[in-house]
Amino acid sequence: MSPESETEVVTYEVRGPVAVVTMNRPDFRNAQNSKMTYALDAAFVRAVEDPQVKVIVLAGNGKHFSAGHDIGTPGRDHDAHYENKAALWWDHVDRAGGDQRFARETEVYLGMCRRWREIPKPTVAMVQGACIAGGLMLAWVCDLIVCSDDAFFSDPVVRMGIPGVEYFAHPWVMGPRAAKEFLFTGDRFDAAQAKEWGMVNRVVPRPELAAETMALAEKIATMPQFGLALTKKAVNQAEDLMGMRSGMDSVFGLHHFAHAHNAEVGADSLGGMNARSMKNAATEQNGSK
Repeated sequence: MSPESETEVVTYEVRGPVAVVTMNRPDFRNAQNSKMTYALDAAFVRAVEDPQVKVIVLAGNGKHFSAGHDIGTPGRDHDAHYENKAALWWDHVDRAGGDQRFARETEVYLGMCRRWREIPKPTVAMVQGACIAGGLMLAWVCDLIVCSDDAFFSDPVVRMGIPGVEYFAHPWVMGPRAAKEFLFTGDRFDAAQAKEWGMVNRVVPRPELAAETMALAEKIATMPQFGLALTKKAVNQAEDLMGMRSGMDSVFGLHHFAHAHNAEVGADSLGGMNARSMKNAATEQNGSK
């Protein structure tokens, strides 16, 4: 499948007071390329600007929520130009080395996630199947996470020698000790473990996922819109006072130092890993899940 054939990588639907934004690359487990990133941003802007929308649900079409950043599908477009929306920085196209990677990831990964975290309307991630690496970032920027009992989570990028994904929320969304286990082992953890660590709000049987998520969203939508916006800002500000934003900044630097180290001592900045080898390593360690 060519990038051109993926005409609608994100779909948008309004159901009463709820906007449902759905990642739509099911053949590639909703791997996040730049086209999807900017389509998500456009959908979120649309929902924010619609006064009838009170709550936003983020979903993934198909068997999986998201397998993470696109590092190997035919639609990978890391060298494509898009107008920056999240970061005031130069475009990555025609830049080289660390300059290129830092510019792109500042905008497309860290910058966009921070932008979406600040959406003034409550957001709910509806997660099924795989939620891996960059997929975690997409779920973590949402205020609430409802997942199915077959969902599984992992951030395996330490296998690349890199200390976690760009939007490094781990210590805040699950606590420091759980974050260390999560990263040190590279294991896939199931929905029950994620719930125990406080990373998700609710775990429901797969057939009930959509109904449970919509019921929660509709309940939230009965609250005053401005009150919800201020409450969200209050909690986000408290997280930032606990060091979330500055912590992410420091780890983003370590993340890029690791990329540079890989490029110096190995074949590439990803430590010789790709989507297939990452999946194989996780499968060997965790069985056939």
